[in-house]
Amino acid sequence: MSLPSVLQGRLSVPAIAAPLFIISCPELVIAQCKAGMVGSFPSLNAREEGEFECWLIEITETLDAYNQSNPDKPAAPFAVNQIVHRSNNRLDEDLALCVKYKVPVIITSLGARVDVNEAVHSYGGIVLHDVINNKFAHKAIEKGADGLIAVAAGAGGHAGTLSPFALIQEIREWFDGLLLLSGSIATGDAILAAQAMGADLGYIGSAFIATKEARAAVGYKQAIVDCAGDDIVYSNLFTGVHGNYLKPSIINAGMDPDNLPEGDLSTMNFGSGRSKPKAWRDVWGCGQGIGAVKEIPAAEELIGRLVCQYNAAYARLDEIHKKTGLAHDTVSYR
Repeated sequence: MSLPSVLQGRLSVPAIAAPLFIISCPELVIAQCKAGMVGSFPSLNAREEGEFECWLIEITETLDAYNQSNPDKPAAPFAVNQIVHRSNNRLDEDLALCVKYKVPVIITSLGARVDVNEAVHSYGGIVLHDVINNKFAHKAIEKGADGLIAVAAGAGGHAGTLSPFALIQEIREWFDGLLLLSGSIATGDAILAAQAMGADLGYIGSAFIATKEARAAVGYKQAIVDCAGDDIVYSNLFTGVHGNYLKPSIINAGMDPDNLPEGDLSTMNFGSGRSKPKAWRDVWGCGQGIGAVKEIPAAEELIGRLVCQYNAAYARLDEIHKKTGLAHDTVSYR
């Protein structure tokens, strides 16, 4: 499909930077947008009273000034993640501020609500909704979401269990709108692979934890560099919803990563700054794709690398087509 108008001509690489709980901040979002990738953050990252509005003003004014100075190469738009779960007692207040400042893209998680979508549509914004299976995908579109983020196995944070091949295939059987893929995407090659499967855009989170602008502890960033897919543990203990976490952080928290008890969904609480955020601060969320992360660059450098990798992968695929004759004729493999 063609991209929504808010994204057309604004992306240097077909991907969105996922919102990172606690970690994403204005400095990171602005750097991502200036480099041509949609930057995003959860509204709940702004913990203090009035802080969320200050962040919206800072990001909006900085990007507007950048665009006026660079009319031929404007920044990508930014996005705000809203947790729609009932425990988020700030949702109505934060949504009202998103409407006030006309946030271009809203990413909704852990629930889909018609009134949230209608509020965003009232000023021309678009809503993308996280889903881990086809059932939730149907519900999100029925309630008015404009696009879907397929959160497949291997994604950081609250990830699903379905293979990206299966999840994208099932959604594309009925949905021809904007579709993103999340799950171990940390290179430009993986972005192109996501598109080959049927997604429009990649969705990248964990790789940005290990960037200079990210608001993550130094040890967290270094763990991203040092660890790989085998160091990821899938558990629902920490928030009540299954997610992927770094094994060393679980060990450091005094727990056995191979013998974690089951969590309780009823204990989930995104509205308080005193309890559940500790799970993300001390027990570190992370996806399986971090084997590709070898250093801690600036966000602009990481995105530049993704662009080069994407273009190289595209050229490599074109060469394969030429060698097999696929560029001109249909080849039957036996």
